[in-house]
Amino acid sequence: MTYLDFEKPIEDLQEQLDKLRKIGENGKVNMASAIKELEDKMLETRKGIYSHLNGWQRVQLSRHPERPYTLYYISQLCSKFIELHGDRTMGDDKAMVGGIGTLDNESILFIGQQKGINTKQRQYRNFGMANPEGYRKALRLMKLAEKFNIPIVTLIDTPGAFPGLEAEERGQAEAIARNLYEMTLLKVPVICIIIGEGASGGALGIGIGDRVLMMENTWYSVISPESCSSILWHNWNFKEQAAEELKLDAKSMFDFKLIDGVIKEPLGGAHNNPEEMAKILKREIKKHLIDLKDFTPKERIDNRIKKFSAMGFFEE
Repeated sequence: MTYLDFEKPIEDLQEQLDKLRKIGENGKVNMASAIKELEDKMLETRKGIYSHLNGWQRVQLSRHPERPYTLYYISQLCSKFIELHGDRTMGDDKAMVGGIGTLDNESILFIGQQKGINTKQRQYRNFGMANPEGYRKALRLMKLAEKFNIPIVTLIDTPGAFPGLEAEERGQAEAIARNLYEMTLLKVPVICIIIGEGASGGALGIGIGDRVLMMENTWYSVISPESCSSILWHNWNFKEQAAEELKLDAKSMFDFKLIDGVIKEPLGGAHNNPEEMAKILKREIKKHLIDLKDFTPKERIDNRIKKFSAMGFFEE
């Protein structure tokens, strides 16, 4: 288990607990009482730490190397899954994955960014930063789902769309803008869930839906704390302050009415209990799909337009 800097008290207790368990296994001393006492103490410590997380700590948890990614959730949610490839124009973007899966006998189109679980896979997946062909592949699959009346679920986890010169040459901004327009007009139910990082247009490119949800320890913002700090203070040393000022955590996003709900994570974050997190995610998806099926296609489109048009604060 990888521990973050603010999790040091938990790490210390875990080391003590491992030592007590080893003594209990190898020796003749009954350590059950001491182990139980230490487990209770560690539980209270966890509750204390995770009930008072600041914005930067949420960002750290969203980037935890052991946090589940899109393909993990799909494998847990679906009894069958067929991945579909290519945008039929340029190629197949490995940072954007998508396909049709079976969730309790119902077909659902899943689309999401995939970061990779080790160094080699992260390079292969371009660290979850999609090129224009990734967004065009996503749109192609969404249009396919609409044709066959299949609901759409997007799982968002990206540090941003790929900012390389070649991406701009191939129309990165146009590809994202096209997705914003087309997703608004999709006739089928669309649920967008931020499972990790939700950075800028890279997240928004698959983030227009009837329901936009965030997991508890994720962030959603036009810019990352590091980039914000770099612009305002010309270095990254103020990233923690930037994270607080950006109000990028799930609770703030919900309070601003920019998302429709917050999905509670297991104590310690999704990476501490991925199986339980997948079960929670499944319940949320099924609950919202049931609600959305009561609307006609026209009502869904009208509601989407009204929801996103009402966002923000302004005066005339």
